[in-house]
Amino acid sequence: MSETMTFTQAYNRALDEAMAADSSVLLLGEDIGDKEGGGTFKVTAGLSTKYGERVRTTPISEQAIIGAAIGASLAGMKPVAEIMLMNFITVAMDMIVNHAAKLRFMSGGQTSVPITIRTRTGAGIGAGGQHSDMLEAWFCHTAGIKVVVPSTPADAVGLLRACIEDPDPCLFIEDALTRTVKGPAPVANHRLPLGKAHVEREGSDVTFISYGRPMQDIRKIAPRLAEEGISVEVIDLRTVSPLDTDTILASVAKTGRAVIAHEAVRSFGVGAEVAARIQEHLYAELKAPVLRVASKDVAVPFSRVLEQEFLYKGSDIEAAIRQTLEPRAPR
Repeated sequence: MSETMTFTQAYNRALDEAMAADSSVLLLGEDIGDKEGGGTFKVTAGLSTKYGERVRTTPISEQAIIGAAIGASLAGMKPVAEIMLMNFITVAMDMIVNHAAKLRFMSGGQTSVPITIRTRTGAGIGAGGQHSDMLEAWFCHTAGIKVVVPSTPADAVGLLRACIEDPDPCLFIEDALTRTVKGPAPVANHRLPLGKAHVEREGSDVTFISYGRPMQDIRKIAPRLAEEGISVEVIDLRTVSPLDTDTILASVAKTGRAVIAHEAVRSFGVGAEVAARIQEHLYAELKAPVLRVASKDVAVPFSRVLEQEFLYKGSDIEAAIRQTLEPRAPR
């Protein structure tokens, strides 16, 4: 039987391997040392015992964490900065957007900022509106930073290792709800290329494009639809920015239909950008309008009932796929 691991174990393994391979890798964040419990989500458990001062528990100051990470990167280190929850990243937006993302440009390419910002978010656990937002679109709209969202533990290892080794800042987003979900463990020192999407399932009728949590849904939906004769091609973006437009267009050119899903609110989201690129390049070849599935345009509610109403649902994804296959009048 093949070895499995949870997402939490995958993050820990990637950090452990990176620190073992490169002495310039260091970790910064609140309560990440073993004396403080190995991190709020136990991602860094055991690492301070193993690597000593290269794992630094910081004060509760997101600006200090990111500022120190940027400074360390300019001095030749490869810092991995943990911002406990993605909503807290707003406190350090100036550091991330005006410093980390721009220093290569501002220095005429003389300076790079090889920092990785790990953060966790996601609705569905009753954490409320100030602890649950998916804010990836903010950073996808910022030149100079890569945005990565894994959907399997193996991908989490490969993508996090790639982020740490990348010469530019990377934002690595972890999902709160699926952290205990298990999947096959990758081989040692597994890496995946940034900026390259993965065609997870071949299909001919409709292309489904997503990243992160909705991939858990489509892995159940696509096989069920296949039993009805509906062939869904599944693309996991893995890296949300830069977007692998070539892979998306090649798939949609084949199927003629596309459904895009993300957990973040619908308006001004990643789905809109993907839909626009498809329409710009493939308008004459589309057999149906490009559809988006996303959460509602409100703050994440604290009430469990309202929170579930806010969130997109797997049934929404299935309904959108079926809708694209409905007959329509010719143009």
